Amino acid sequence: MIKQFIQLEWRSFIRSASFSTNLALKILMAFGALYFMVMFIGLGVGSYFLLEKAGLKPFPTVNKFIIYYLVFDLLFRFFLQKMPTLTIRPFLNQNIKKNNIVHYTLGKTILSFFNFLHWFFFIPFTLVLIKEGFAPINAIFWGLSMLFFIYANNFIAILIDKKDSVFYAVIGVFAAFGLLQYYNIFDITNYTSSFFEGFYNLSYLVLIPFLLVFGLYYFTFKFFKSNLYLDAGLALKESNATTENYSWLDKLGSVSIFIKNDIRLIKRNKRAKTSVLMSFIFLFYGLLFFAGAVETYDNPFMKVFAGIFISGGFLFTFGQFVPSWDSSYYPLMMTQNITYKDYLSAKWWLIIIATIISTLLASFYLYFGWEAYLTILACAVFNMGINSHLILLGGAFIKTPIDLTSAKGAFGDKKAFNVKTMLISLPKLLLPIALYSLGHFLFSPIYGYVFIVIAGIIGFAFKNKVFKMIEAIYKKEKYATLHAYKQKS
Repeated sequence: MIKQFIQLEWRSFIRSASFSTNLALKILMAFGALYFMVMFIGLGVGSYFLLEKAGLKPFPTVNKFIIYYLVFDLLFRFFLQKMPTLTIRPFLNQNIKKNNIVHYTLGKTILSFFNFLHWFFFIPFTLVLIKEGFAPINAIFWGLSMLFFIYANNFIAILIDKKDSVFYAVIGVFAAFGLLQYYNIFDITNYTSSFFEGFYNLSYLVLIPFLLVFGLYYFTFKFFKSNLYLDAGLALKESNATTENYSWLDKLGSVSIFIKNDIRLIKRNKRAKTSVLMSFIFLFYGLLFFAGAVETYDNPFMKVFAGIFISGGFLFTFGQFVPSWDSSYYPLMMTQNITYKDYLSAKWWLIIIATIISTLLASFYLYFGWEAYLTILACAVFNMGINSHLILLGGAFIKTPIDLTSAKGAFGDKKAFNVKTMLISLPKLLLPIALYSLGHFLFSPIYGYVFIVIAGIIGFAFKNKVFKMIEAIYKKEKYATLHAYKQKS
């Protein structure tokens, strides 16, 4: 049965209307995975010696901060790890045991790259411990214990996948612990360090994380199996409807109708809310570059890279999935008296408004000097003039449907922000850096910003012509898009 599930998923992948796009993205993701594997191997091998060189005791120091390592792992899983999906409904009236469906779906999470990646840190680090004179058996059991905690995180992430309040409460508690430790009020790592080091000193304690993983798997299995019914767990949750006017948008004309719908979508749908949250988090991404926290990032070229993300967070997280946000009712829209011009203009205006808001909120970067905020302003103009067009153009070819009700199902994929989004965004980052480099080396750094702004202004000047080209492409891809959105898996 497991073999049949795998065959069905493979056929779904190769027969998808967006097969070529998905294949290219998966190849890019494979290169990205290799990069992170190499980075984690380097971290696993080198962290011991780097900590030793810094005058710290490597093993106690690693044990001290393992608690934050696990919390950050949970954080990244919540936003980036896609929960396992399977077309469940067609199987529920077939002669297939529910146990097989749930075991297969949960088994997919065990093989997730988010679990496998940590092997490349803990295994090399364990080998270094053995090389440096630590007891081999104790070191191996310590490494196994840490990997069991990683897999425990996997099932915790699944269980809290639809419980935002629980997730944010946990993250809030540990963020508070981090602040208390930073200001030397209370250091939780003094207690967690002894706990994690105990798995080396007392090898039999490995049973604790092992039983924890086993218990979480059993609980997750029971939870999903109990909800695996068409009229129960897979039924859509009903809620009272509310109406909202947003009359202040009427001045934008006919496009205001679509903008109002998108605002309602963001307010009511979890996937869309997550994209907005991630765009807000991007506002603070520049601290790594402008605060001098990372020496490698402390150069004007990388600051341009940061400026694009700071001002264009919404563009990359929400705009990247235009028109996929409307995939559930896209066929209905195409039967109405709706022009692509109005539809695309509405998306464009929403991106412009969000970019302006992000740029204003980012004004705290003035603390790092006028040049820091000038970088963000220049990149904001580029995002509004050039990248807004590129995002809409890319939407004509990214035919990935989004199920807005998937967050309600037991196996729903509801992450609005994922690795694919970032990979598609790479070309939009290279052009502003190239323009800045041209002005920087030919004249002076200030001309680098001038070149970026001029490019954005040119984009505004030719907006109507560009929109006509994009509209023609959307019309050409119309039926292929409709076919792709009809696919449910």
